[in-house]
Amino acid sequence: MKDLSVIGGGSWGTALAIVLAPRFERVRLWVYEQDLAERMRTTRRNDVYLPDSTLPANIEVSSDVHASALGAEVVLGVMPSHHARPIYTQLLPVLQPDMLFVSATKGLENGSLDRVSEVMREVIGVQFTPRVGVLSGPTFAKEVARGEPAAIVIASHDAELARAIQHAFSGPTLRLYTNNDPVGVEIGASLKNVIAIAAGVCAGLGLGANTMAALITRGLAEITRLAIAAGGEARTLSGLAGLGDLVLTCNGELSRNRTVGFQLGQGRTLDEILGGMRMVAEGVQTTYAAMDLAARLGVELPITRQMYAILREGKSPREGLRDLMDRSLKEE
Repeated sequence: MKDLSVIGGGSWGTALAIVLAPRFERVRLWVYEQDLAERMRTTRRNDVYLPDSTLPANIEVSSDVHASALGAEVVLGVMPSHHARPIYTQLLPVLQPDMLFVSATKGLENGSLDRVSEVMREVIGVQFTPRVGVLSGPTFAKEVARGEPAAIVIASHDAELARAIQHAFSGPTLRLYTNNDPVGVEIGASLKNVIAIAAGVCAGLGLGANTMAALITRGLAEITRLAIAAGGEARTLSGLAGLGDLVLTCNGELSRNRTVGFQLGQGRTLDEILGGMRMVAEGVQTTYAAMDLAARLGVELPITRQMYAILREGKSPREGLRDLMDRSLKEE
């Protein structure tokens, strides 16, 4: 493969373009903000989302979404989940059946409750049946862009696509594993952000390692329940896209979702926190979608339920923690 299109110029999209640039002759990076795209072409840096990393020479930056994808062999989507449907709809005129589509977006679509790969199939499917895979795992954009070793998963029901992307994307600092359970991977990728907000709340309240260990363990349990109910496999959630990503996001200070939770635990309101952020914390909207999906599938998500009450209903973090601990006693 020679031609890669990366749709989404936030921190993760930029980091993926940087780490994958040596693997392709041509990498096109679509950036929504025209002024940012112009600066990136001049300075070779994303001064808003990833200011410390330099773009390799073969990365072409554009704010023209059609030009960014036209003729690409691989289209890698890295937009926020709530932008996925309109962006793929906008891309339709230049998409072709021989393209491979990979989603690196972590989140659920509010309203439909679709996973992003489902959104892609629905939108692109009006023209042809797309070949789709999902990319996820324990990664912070800044560390990937610096060339620190990382391991992620490419999941698809299309084994040939998964192997092709594995070989195309893997290199000295990025190792890909294949997986045939995109449902489990996408649910894990989405719900870990909700648990990460809860982890931040605990840290903001000054709670220690015992609390964090319990939160991560029980958080993984409820993510797994939802994934299985949605058609995923339990084993997926014990791997990189489940436990691996959950541990990283709950403990790493680079996590935007953990940061939101930390500030909530410190007493700030959600509006204050989000008003001061340029980057998207997917876990906030995912919390709302996850509660709707849990209701649809008949799954209990006690941690997510308390996060919903804190984020949407204004419940105090300490009250949410108390109610979580006071629930009726159960078997593990």
